[in-house]
Amino acid sequence: MAFVLDLAWIFAAAYALNLAAYFGFGWIVVQVNRAHPERRIQPARDGMKRARAEILESLRSIAVTAFCLALALSLQIHGLTLWEPWGGWLGLAGGLVLLAVLYDAWFYWAHRALHTRALYRFHHWHHRSVAPTVWSSDSQTVIETAMIQGFMVVAAVLLPVPALALVIHRVWDHVNGQLGHAGFEHFADRTTRFPSPMVCTSFHDQHHELFTWNYANYFSLWDRLMGTLHPDYDRRVEAAETRGTPAE
Repeated sequence: MAFVLDLAWIFAAAYALNLAAYFGFGWIVVQVNRAHPERRIQPARDGMKRARAEILESLRSIAVTAFCLALALSLQIHGLTLWEPWGGWLGLAGGLVLLAVLYDAWFYWAHRALHTRALYRFHHWHHRSVAPTVWSSDSQTVIETAMIQGFMVVAAVLLPVPALALVIHRVWDHVNGQLGHAGFEHFADRTTRFPSPMVCTSFHDQHHELFTWNYANYFSLWDRLMGTLHPDYDRRVEAAETRGTPAE
């Protein structure tokens, strides 16, 4: 009974906070984008035409994400994991690094799986956004969300990562998701192209525009290793960095 009660209140809190972040941070990014129309990555397309449908779908998918986080934290609280979480600041830092690296691998391969004939029906909705916006980040089916965000539950059970690391990971994943779908390039510089493994908004925008490239989330490593990085990505980032606006 105590487990269920903890799961319920953590879910309610996580859902409310995630919705607040979705609308609050999304609104801020939209205002910044409006002030810099020259930074639109796909000038010929207006992704905002799908905003209402994407927001409505996001209300469901965010509930799934909140449940995954709540379940992960509840399992830790009640000791239903294989390991004791690491303690101290070093444990937190190590947990964050481990989560970032493993989640990027999880995301890459789950995303590749969602592009197969067997699973694409669960991913099709997300790709209706050819020119993504901040409202596109959580606009996905319940099954897709469970496949991606289920990582938190697996990580909580199998890894000694602290609960705070799981929470920070989720916050950063949300911020990264909305920035990655923003549709405007504000972060292109030498740290987001080769030899750096980091990426900017153009990375995921290319995936939405061209469909079969750039599957990873935080880093470009898996795409470079597996040959799925768009051949023009680094050049586009360098051009955007030089000009201060997205490359043609």
